[in-house]
Amino acid sequence: MPSYVRSGSLPHKRHIQFRRPDGGLYAEELFSTKGFESVYSLLYHAAPPTATLDVRAWDRPKIVLSPNDPVRNRHFLTAKLPSGGDAIASRVPVLGNADILISVAEFSEPMDYFYREVGGDELLFVHHGEGTLETPFGELAYRANDYLVIPSGTTYRVHPSSLTRMLVHASSGAVKIPRRYRNEFGQLEEHAPYYERDFRVPTFKPPVERRGEHEIRVTNGGRDAIYIVQNHPCDVVGWDGYCYPYAFNLEEFAPITGKLHQPPPAHATFEAPGAAFCAFVPRMFDYHPQAVPVPYNHSSVDCDEVLYYVSGNFMSRRGVEEGSITLHAAGAPHGPQPGAVESSLGKTSTDEMAVMVDTFAPLMVAEAVEPCEDRNYYRSWIQESP
Repeated sequence: MPSYVRSGSLPHKRHIQFRRPDGGLYAEELFSTKGFESVYSLLYHAAPPTATLDVRAWDRPKIVLSPNDPVRNRHFLTAKLPSGGDAIASRVPVLGNADILISVAEFSEPMDYFYREVGGDELLFVHHGEGTLETPFGELAYRANDYLVIPSGTTYRVHPSSLTRMLVHASSGAVKIPRRYRNEFGQLEEHAPYYERDFRVPTFKPPVERRGEHEIRVTNGGRDAIYIVQNHPCDVVGWDGYCYPYAFNLEEFAPITGKLHQPPPAHATFEAPGAAFCAFVPRMFDYHPQAVPVPYNHSSVDCDEVLYYVSGNFMSRRGVEEGSITLHAAGAPHGPQPGAVESSLGKTSTDEMAVMVDTFAPLMVAEAVEPCEDRNYYRSWIQESP
């Protein structure tokens, strides 16, 4: 996360007595990453977060992934997938490997339990909808075109106020700001396409001091469990540190443009182990008098490219729609489809919005998404005879 945040009531020093009005001690929790050697936060609970009444199995459907074999470019019309339920139950896996699992979720029901992903950070992209992410750090309001970065181990639940559609990236590690955007002190540099004030942090709320039976569903690398805890997870009276959930809206992204077409790294937003994330937002096109605005043909020989189409006119693609996901596989060349180059000439801007992730290990395809596949997509580059 870009910077240090302090919220609520805190003691003068770390690891010292911090007492409640009734004389009892608040329970300090170190929320750390990479053991004790990376970013962390300290949270002060009204009651210990360790009080667990029961642990039982969570009979969660297993995700079945199959290799993209034979290797080919693919297109999934995910708007055709079923929707309903809450933010977790509605998730439909699309693509994945050991580094990342990409899913879509469309839901309108609030979660009546909490969720905790322990295998790595989650990066949620809000295609449409509004609502609130409730966490021990406070509440984080979301809206269309938001990225929500949720650190591994964060306990949360989602309360939608309207029908919400999300693209979910479950990473095996930390989701970070690209290193080239940060100076030696961690501050964003002047050439970065965003600034610290563009990131939204949770709004602190009064602690929920409520004993009872509170359900937390926990997942870690395919192992699932249901915890029943005695104390409400959001009983925090104060916290500070560098590790917490935050939001960033693509309306705040300042795209980097140039005299000639800019490659995907110019549109980078985040990075994670084995993955790089980019965003394509409304922007001016290249200003060379003979510039070709659409992307050139390219072979991503060492990565798979996944694009999620959000809105606007996707002029380099044919047959895609809002909610489409394309997989351009390593070794399978791709680029503008027939007619796209000529039709783009002379255009000065685009209104398209799409988010992308490149993975450096081959992606497998989830069984659940195969019914919505456009199986002839790999043929969409064929040039028809005059």
